Parts: sequence; structure tokens; C-alpha cells
Amino acid sequence: MIQKPRGTRDILPPESRLFQAVEAAAHRVFQALGAEEIRTPLFEHTELFVRSVGETTDIVHKEMYTFADRKGRSLTLRPEGTAGVARAFLENRLDQRPLPQRLYYIGPMFRYERMQRGRYREFRQIGLEIIGASTPLADAECIMALWEFFAALEFDNFTVHMNNLGDPEDRPKYAQLLRSYLMGSKDQLCSDCQRRLQENPLRVLDCKVPTCKEVTAAAPGMDTVASQASRAHVEEVVSLLTSLGIPLKWNPRLVRGLDYYVRTVFEVVSPELGENTVVCGGGRYDRLLSDLGGPEIPGVGFAVGEDRLIDSLPPAFAAKVTTEVRLYLIPLGNEPALFGLQLARDLIRQGVPVELEVGGRSLKAALKRADKRGFAKVVIFGESELARGVVLVKDLRRGTQQEVPVAELAKDWQREVEP
Repeated sequence: MIQKPRGTRDILPPESRLFQAVEAAAHRVFQALGAEEIRTPLFEHTELFVRSVGETTDIVHKEMYTFADRKGRSLTLRPEGTAGVARAFLENRLDQRPLPQRLYYIGPMFRYERMQRGRYREFRQIGLEIIGASTPLADAECIMALWEFFAALEFDNFTVHMNNLGDPEDRPKYAQLLRSYLMGSKDQLCSDCQRRLQENPLRVLDCKVPTCKEVTAAAPGMDTVASQASRAHVEEVVSLLTSLGIPLKWNPRLVRGLDYYVRTVFEVVSPELGENTVVCGGGRYDRLLSDLGGPEIPGVGFAVGEDRLIDSLPPAFAAKVTTEVRLYLIPLGNEPALFGLQLARDLIRQGVPVELEVGGRSLKAALKRADKRGFAKVVIFGESELARGVVLVKDLRRGTQQEVPVAELAKDWQREVEP
């Protein structure tokens, strides 16, 4: 039997309902804040990610799914969303529209990663980008949008970890400072970090290997060399978020895994999945679009790992989403079966979710199935009920039943589900 590739998974009901609910919340919250959805290709020219994400990052160095097409062109399955959004922004001249542009995306990404809980090689991200605003207010709005998204999913236990990565001009000074600090402990670093120490010392701070974390625990932060302008910018972001009551934690080791970030960077870590499991990360990327050949247009954004978010959902929210809320229609006989098809169509048009019994089960077997599936109510009708224009509504939870006129069935359902 052919099985799915390692690192992928089948999302089956009722878990698929959780993904639908999370994505519906993203659409609702982000659109309310003026954002519009953008959909970019699943694969791009490899150069896009090398130039944007950074050649020395782990993503480019060992995690990308890269292949040659039939004409020998190097293509890569997208490992993250921001680079594709930036490319689409430039290629389609969105800079000619009023700025800032608020764009969000939902879709699969691909990285050849080490497997663990909440981490897959095909994974899903939900992201928001605000392109065309350089102010601290834009950063604060971005994080506020993230917080409102979490609130819509009924989270109450997340903290935003923040750091200042300074301006691009600060990076070489900090890299040299960090390299000098770490050279004395080089032998205690993992093999990857020994390579990173020469190529890009900031990547060492992002390593999750325990010995590397110990070596970098007291390393100097970017604030020691960051420009006054970048410090003032991030301090204002912190002040704005604090005024909104969003819990923050300063983390000088936070560097993110992408080279395009400057000034504000942030992450949200899942308490349920462990301190090394980042549910969301983002930051400011003022040079990304110009690095890709476009004008100097600033931006800020974030991406949420949807798979990890699903694993962290509050149990009450998850239970509410996966609870069966359909009317189960049980026709008894051939003529009632035809009526049942018409009734299902009419109820759907009125916004009532239904499931029609189409397996030919007896009433006893159908009621047993309804109980197993967790239906709250079933609608039973035979020729006798149809002759009188009624159906029998059986409440399986309360153990009651009553006849309801067919024309009143939708209203009866709405009265039941309305708070």
C-alpha cells in the first residue's frame, strides 16, 4: 500500500474543522483591520529565497526543497511566505496603489526539517504583512492584529517575546562583537554553530542545542551596538503594546531564522508544546523589497505556524468547533426519501446544516448512528408525517420529541442554536 511521504500528514475530520475555524478567524480579524488576501505560487525561482531569506540561514543551507524544471531552471517549494509576497508586490506594481498595503496569506510551506511534535515538512502558515509604513505604530498594529487573532481563538496564555535587531549598518559591528565573544567557547558549539560562527554569528543565537544555548546565555545583545534610531523605534513599539495590555518579554537572544529582519523582531512560544516551539514569529524588514530589486519600501509582518497553533488550541474552543451541530434527517420509505432530498436542499438554502441518511438504514440503526456521531437532534418522517405536513423532531440529549410543521423546521432550529 502506498503511504504518504515522511513529514506530511492527512488532516481528517473532525480535525479538519479546527483548521477551518482557525482560518475563518484569520479571514475575519485581518479583513476587519483592512487587510486583503494574497495568494502566491507554491514554488518560486530559487534565487528569490537565497536573496531574501539569506544564503547562510539554515532554511537555504539545508531545508529547502529545490529542483530543476525541464529546462534546467532552479525552482524551490516556498519555505516561507514573506519573500513571495514581496516578489508579487514588486512584480504587480502594488507600490502604485495607496500605501500602506495590508496583505495576508494562508497556505502550505515546505522545509526539510527534523521531525517532532508540531513540526512537519509540509506545514501551513497564516501570515500578515503591512508594506509601506516605517513607523512604530505599524509594528504595533501588526502585533495587535496577531493578538486579536489569538483572542478570537480564545487564547489567554501567550506572551510576545521581543528584541531589537538594529539597522543593517549595525549588523557587521554586532557580528564581530558576537564572534569575538564566542570564539573562546568554539569547541563547545555544535558543528552547525561552528560553521555559523564564521558565516553569520547571529545564527548561533537561534540554535536550540542545549550546549549552544548555555554558551550564548550571557552573550552581549544587539542593543550594545544598535543605533539610537533603532532603539527609539523599538522602545516606542513596546510602549504602544504595553498601553494595549499585551504581555511582553524582552529576549536579547531572539534573532529569528531569516536575514531580512531589522529593528523589531518578535515570537510567540507555545506553553503546551514547549519553550523551543515557536507558534508565531515576525518582525520589520525595511530593506527586503530593495534587496529584491525594487524601491526602498519598508514592511513589517508575521507568520503563524497553523499546525502548531492547532495543537495548542484551548480545549474549550476545540471542543466547541468539533461538536456535531447538524440536523440528521431520517426518511422512512421511498417517497419520504425523495422528500428528504428536497428538504435537505431547502434547509441548506436557509442556512441550516443537515445530514441526510442515504445509506438505507432502519430507524433503529439510524438512531444508533446519530447517537454515536453526537447529533443533538434528528428529524424523522414517513408517509404519515408527510401527509400531515409535519416531521418528528427528536432531541437525543433531552430525551424529548415533538411534531413540527415542515415550514417551521428552520425557525425551530434557529431558536435552538441562537444564544
